[in-house]
Amino acid sequence: MSRDSNTRRRIPPGIFLIKSVRGKDWALKSYRYIILLLTFIAYASYHASRKPSSIVKSVFYPESLKNSKVSPWPVGNVFIKEEEFVSFDRNRVESQGWYPFNQSDGTSKLGEIDVAFLACYSSGMYVAGHLGDTLDLRLFLTTGMIGSGIFVGLFGMGYFWNIHDFWFFLSMQMVAGLFQATGWPSVVAVVGNWFGKRKRGLIMGIWNAHTSVGNISGSLLAAAVLDYGWGWSFIVPGALIASAGVLVYLFLPAYPEDIGFSGITDSSPNLESLSQAEEDRTQKGPVVKVEKSSGIKEGSGSRTGIGLFEACFIPGVIPFALCLFFSKLVAYTFLYWLPFYLSQTEIGGEYMSVKSAGNLSTLFDVGGIAGGILAGYISDKLNARATTAATFMLAAIPSMLLYRTYGSISRTINILLMVVAGLFVNGPYALITTAVSADLGTHSSLRGDSRALATVTAIIDGTGSVGAALGPLITGFLSSKGWDVVFIMLMVGALIASLLLSHLVIAEFTERSYKSVPSSHGQQTDEATGSLPLLSNQR
Repeated sequence: MSRDSNTRRRIPPGIFLIKSVRGKDWALKSYRYIILLLTFIAYASYHASRKPSSIVKSVFYPESLKNSKVSPWPVGNVFIKEEEFVSFDRNRVESQGWYPFNQSDGTSKLGEIDVAFLACYSSGMYVAGHLGDTLDLRLFLTTGMIGSGIFVGLFGMGYFWNIHDFWFFLSMQMVAGLFQATGWPSVVAVVGNWFGKRKRGLIMGIWNAHTSVGNISGSLLAAAVLDYGWGWSFIVPGALIASAGVLVYLFLPAYPEDIGFSGITDSSPNLESLSQAEEDRTQKGPVVKVEKSSGIKEGSGSRTGIGLFEACFIPGVIPFALCLFFSKLVAYTFLYWLPFYLSQTEIGGEYMSVKSAGNLSTLFDVGGIAGGILAGYISDKLNARATTAATFMLAAIPSMLLYRTYGSISRTINILLMVVAGLFVNGPYALITTAVSADLGTHSSLRGDSRALATVTAIIDGTGSVGAALGPLITGFLSSKGWDVVFIMLMVGALIASLLLSHLVIAEFTERSYKSVPSSHGQQTDEATGSLPLLSNQR
């Protein structure tokens, strides 16, 4: 009785209510769809709430008023409509910026705001990852989302409260960064708990489109309400992530054990260890009785985690973490500064408005969606995560060079080159933060039932987020010397990222050469187990 009672407490209230009404449980496959959908919505809302600061940069610090008449292309006024900026009363003139960001050191202050957020985000990630492996992931994620929404909204309230104190904006971003750190380790851990390693790269590549979808929706939302005052550009995305947090609390089962599926997340490499016959019985039988009768394994409230120091010694964690440092430095510079760059750069002989620049910048993330899916698919086919990531980072170098050199010729060329750059920049970033982190978090070197999904994800993405903090900060200073200097920094960062994986790339090629030689001992290949070949031989 107590075991059933404990399980009932772990079941999300929304799912418990639906199952009570239906009188029977869903199949395992149905729960997987729910997991993918809810974690997709959750992290898309995280990224949507990060975009407003990049959209309002040109409002805070309008270098000059650059408006011109152009013909709508390619889909009406969505991307290039030029608006006369509407000024609102409240003792402020928007075209003159917002103190203290409209001073000579405005871009530096904007960079400091970005780095304050990302510094707290990256440092909080290490703690959040360990907590995510020991606490109830559903409640942990819900708290982070609602907290993020509150402080993103408070940043926007500075507009209505007519606040011009730099420390107010800085502190709001810092606290928001700490809450945002709960997101990524948690959602990767949840998906890793429900999906085995087979085709993990492709599945997570598609799922990781939430990053770009969040960036796109955040940009469009922030730009859409910008004419009503920049404060709304923060309040609306803040309300979105808080609402998504409520959805997560009601419907997200963090572990299969939370809803009665036992024995399918232990050290077995694949969730497919649950037989089809048992799944069929789950569909037809009464609410979760079949699974509960076989004994409940540890769920949200009783997970065993490992320490940060121990997780660092899992083979492959440190090289991928350092690679992500430079990969995210490049990606987040585009995330935070691309709308500003577009509004301050003459393209086809014209300058575009702040709103149009924000809308146009979303196409970088369209390329990022394709890049994440393509990188995941290729890494599954080749069973070579490091080789795929390194190749994409090398290809990002000429794509960024071409974008800077020829992107100003016309909007058509700018869009095409932007999409290509987004594909190669975001592809490895998506691969490392999803499939690679999940692979390493369930690595065979872990002992017993100890799980390190959230901890390993936090180490890798936390290290990457340090780079994500430095990129926008350095850009704030370098942009005053010219955008050519900024792009040189980005290309150097991409080169270093690829070189950091060189040892693992060599190991993958060696592994493939070894496997191409027939074995007389019937040795099992890594494709059969679904593990990273470069990690299997480095224990």
